[in-house]
Amino acid sequence: MLEVKDIHTYYGNIQALKGISIKINQGEICTLIGSNGAGKTTLLRTIQGLIRPRQGTILFEGKPIETVSPQKIVRELRIAQSPEGRMIFPRMTVLENLEMGAFSRKDKLGIKSDLEYVLSLFPRLRERIAQKGGTLSGGEQQMLSIGRALMAKPRLLLLDEPSMGLAPNLVQEIFSLIKQINKERETTILLVEQNARQALDVAVRGYVLRTGKIELEGRASDLQTNEEVRKAYLGEG
Repeated sequence: MLEVKDIHTYYGNIQALKGISIKINQGEICTLIGSNGAGKTTLLRTIQGLIRPRQGTILFEGKPIETVSPQKIVRELRIAQSPEGRMIFPRMTVLENLEMGAFSRKDKLGIKSDLEYVLSLFPRLRERIAQKGGTLSGGEQQMLSIGRALMAKPRLLLLDEPSMGLAPNLVQEIFSLIKQINKERETTILLVEQNARQALDVAVRGYVLRTGKIELEGRASDLQTNEEVRKAYLGEG
């Protein structure tokens, strides 16, 4: 579904991605793990069209998209992202935040159906539908961020650090919901996560990113037993 080929991305003169190549198969959960500053968020922003690569190609279903606008990437290709830090609209209500996720859609019945799905997936959002986003807890804001992305009816969902700053019980809940979305909606998911153990538990395949380069790749189950991954990312001696 998605192929990133030899992508080089810069912030000014600082190179953040140094020849990244990954593939995401339709219908799977694929994870990208790595430490802070490895380039994980930069890669998602490059896929989304928010940063232009200086070199390389991004193919979505075989067609290059590295010069396509972010608006078209959401509206026409249906690639949506729940960004790092949630980035909800704090002064807007839960409902208004979710409606913003569907801003590019015209199918009113489909939007209504997807809103009901999101509220059934996250019952706490239904309970707080008229509350301002900024008054929600961290976990609820994360649910809102994912729900807003789902309102775009994505075929490819990019999740950037969905467990960041959450209590352990909420982390388990968020990852269970990620699996549920993948199964029920047949949504392909690229999951960026520092919680490598949880990410590899839900993913089919994974990539390990270090200082802008892919260091390892393979089936998630194989990466879980890889000695280097266990020492560096799973906290095992």
